[in-house]
Amino acid sequence: QVHLVESGGDLVQPGGSLRLSCASSGRTSDDYAIGWFRQAPGKEREAVACISSANGFTFYTNSVKGRITISRDDAKNKVYLQMNSLKPEDPCEYYCAADSPPTISNTCVMFGRYYDYWGQGTQVTVSS
Repeated sequence: QVHLVESGGDLVQPGGSLRLSCASSGRTSDDYAIGWFRQAPGKEREAVACISSANGFTFYTNSVKGRITISRDDAKNKVYLQMNSLKPEDPCEYYCAADSPPTISNTCVMFGRYYDYWGQGTQVTVSS
């Protein structure tokens, strides 16, 4: 079992920045992927970014490229989502998830159905 806990969600002004954290514990394979997803009320869940533990491969959805960076700190078993230039459409519940073992080795996928473990989420609000 893999246990994931998100943190870092907050209220920020438009154009502001936040760094979300995903702390993992429990057993994981040596190769796994972490994905960040978000879901706004009444809307479908959307993949934001993902990262492979094996080689650091990353992937982003087009709408966040250039504004959001996913990274990992293996020593702390954490994956981060740095979000800059936050927009009104960014407020959501943000979730991290683990694909362990990965659906495809040395990469990550942007489809939630392939992720086996999910955190409880952290809320991001953008308002002036």
